[in-house]
Amino acid sequence: MSINFNNAIGSQLKLARTNKGWSLDIASKNTNVSKAMLGQIERGESSPTVARLWDIATGFHLPLSYFFLAIEDDDVSKNMLNSEAGISISTLFPFDVETKSEVFSLTLASLHQQISAPHNDGVIEHILVIEGDMEYLLSGQWHHLSKGDVVKFNANQKHGYRNVSEHQAVFHNIICYTNEDKTTR
Repeated sequence: MSINFNNAIGSQLKLARTNKGWSLDIASKNTNVSKAMLGQIERGESSPTVARLWDIATGFHLPLSYFFLAIEDDDVSKNMLNSEAGISISTLFPFDVETKSEVFSLTLASLHQQISAPHNDGVIEHILVIEGDMEYLLSGQWHHLSKGDVVKFNANQKHGYRNVSEHQAVFHNIICYTNEDKTTR
């Protein structure tokens, strides 16, 4: 039996908070997400955006895919997180303790731009463009990528992605956590 996506994320958030012994106030301070919003997410009343979920994962020092662990459905389309508009993310490989990595597939709608706050130290992102043309932001500059292009960078700085075409852009994002204490559960 599959579990509702919002409820799954909420359950994982509550579990992470309980494991740390954090109140909603402490969780809010560590994630820069309001106490009210964290409560709504825990209750399954709100669907967090990709950026907000990253803020939460970073604040808890957890891999992003941690929040998808309670999803029991193998249908990738049902394991997809949709942002407010223009971006969707699905887990290809959840966090692996041995490799300290996880792999996602991201789809950017036509001309969509997504900016990400810095992740924890030791987080390295790899991008492999599967379809379309896109750009990634690093050190305040946009860099072009086309189908088949790859790049990797330290994600402990502001970075972003944007689709520069009228067609969707799809890329795989491999995230490696090189700093061991950043992936404790």
